[in-house]
Amino acid sequence: MRESGILMPVSSLPGPYGIGCFGKEAFKFVDFLAAAGQNIWQLLPLSPTGYGDSPYQSCSAFAGNPYFIDLETLAEEGLLTPAQLRAESWGKNPLQVDYGTLYTSRYKVLRAAYAAWLAQCRNVNGCAYYFPDEYYAFAFANEEWLEDYALYMALKVKNGMKNWVEWDRPYRLRDPKALAQFAKENAQEIGFWKFVQYKFAVQWQKVKHYANEKGVQILGDIPIYVSADSVDAWTGGELFELDSEGGFARVAGCPPDYFSAEGQLWGNPLYDWAYHKKTGYAWWIRRVRHALGIYDLLRIDHFRGFDTYWAIPADSATAKTGKWEIGPRMELFDALEKALGRLPIIAEDLGELFPSVRQLLADSTFPGMKVLQFAFGGGDNEYLPHNHIKNCVVYPGTHDNTTLTDWWEKRASPAEKATAAAYLHLTASCQPTPREVAAVKTAAARTRLLRAALGSPADRAIIPLYDWLGLGAEAHLNTPGKLGGNWAWRAAAGFGTAKLAETIRQECAVYCRTPAKAE
Repeated sequence: MRESGILMPVSSLPGPYGIGCFGKEAFKFVDFLAAAGQNIWQLLPLSPTGYGDSPYQSCSAFAGNPYFIDLETLAEEGLLTPAQLRAESWGKNPLQVDYGTLYTSRYKVLRAAYAAWLAQCRNVNGCAYYFPDEYYAFAFANEEWLEDYALYMALKVKNGMKNWVEWDRPYRLRDPKALAQFAKENAQEIGFWKFVQYKFAVQWQKVKHYANEKGVQILGDIPIYVSADSVDAWTGGELFELDSEGGFARVAGCPPDYFSAEGQLWGNPLYDWAYHKKTGYAWWIRRVRHALGIYDLLRIDHFRGFDTYWAIPADSATAKTGKWEIGPRMELFDALEKALGRLPIIAEDLGELFPSVRQLLADSTFPGMKVLQFAFGGGDNEYLPHNHIKNCVVYPGTHDNTTLTDWWEKRASPAEKATAAAYLHLTASCQPTPREVAAVKTAAARTRLLRAALGSPADRAIIPLYDWLGLGAEAHLNTPGKLGGNWAWRAAAGFGTAKLAETIRQECAVYCRTPAKAE
């Protein structure tokens, strides 16, 4: 079955409290997707944002982002008042996430909600707490990661949110007595971090259930690596490459490529794949099992790193000093499938692809990705639609690309625009002159590019919402290598009109990507 979907981060939904969340706008967006005949809602990682406000640099590979908790739902539960919500600043621009302001205001309100929840759960004598059965069920089902996460976050708060490598030695090295004493003295702080994960999980599952009932699958996203400043790195130890002092020996990144002439120094710790193999890839099985409880489909970022990965000395100032190392390859995916069954995974197979990477993709049978903004650089490019295969997912651009409007107006080279104009029949000539190319209207180019994606042989086509809206550089989600100003775009209230939904449905129906509209 040919399918289509829309890429829309939760953070980009409109709403009154500084960032998109699991409130009314999330349910309205599901209704919009259904009206538009879409089968898939693709998200960015739902994990807490970290360095550079990135969801790919999270403090936990398992936790959810507390920012996505709907505050109005908490108010309906009697945990917040309208006055508390009005008292906080949520940022000056409703079309941009102000992460600095959000960090202060959001946690202040969530802590107030936690205090009210504790009061609700206190017994009549005020000397014990009786939490809902739903909370105990959540805590039991997630105790493998929740206990460490809550302790880690409480320790971060105690240490002024510093990276764990800067903590006092007993906490840094996880001395059992020191941690037990800290936990005893900070039980309510630890409880707060469990509370926000509980509320995140309950609210998200309601959104996901609603989407599934409407025929919409959730396509989630997990980064291949964990952040250096994370509970996973703090507790992981043998999971990662360590030096003689217990620090990270080498870190992740990628060599110079389309996005950066200097390469990218991500700084994530690298996995000790030999150790993972000894454990039967137990940590990865646990991670993917958890992710598949949150999402229906799973995109794994930087898939090529499972074949060969770029290893950079930890003390290096540039990604150029790295070298290629061999990853776990099919051993990992065989172990995952043996434990979890057939995996609904999409492989982000972009970047420099060696023959061995292509072989891994073929052996895994996972669909890879085709990006139209990469298609017009010359020659019989593999990203040109006539070269696509059925078992892939086509995108006009990913979250790392700019919007189609901005690409056409400012980013595409004259040669790329000429190739695209000829390929998409935007000009009468198959070899258009610069003047002919310059005469092509942006809206016409964007429409043809969208139709090229929808008309691809690919089983799935995913279009970012901002491309359906025709937005420019203001909606560019992430510029790799740029620190600050990323992940901030939010859609304007009321974007999901019936007219736009019908336009999307009709465009997708032409290419057999949507069910017939019910009469």
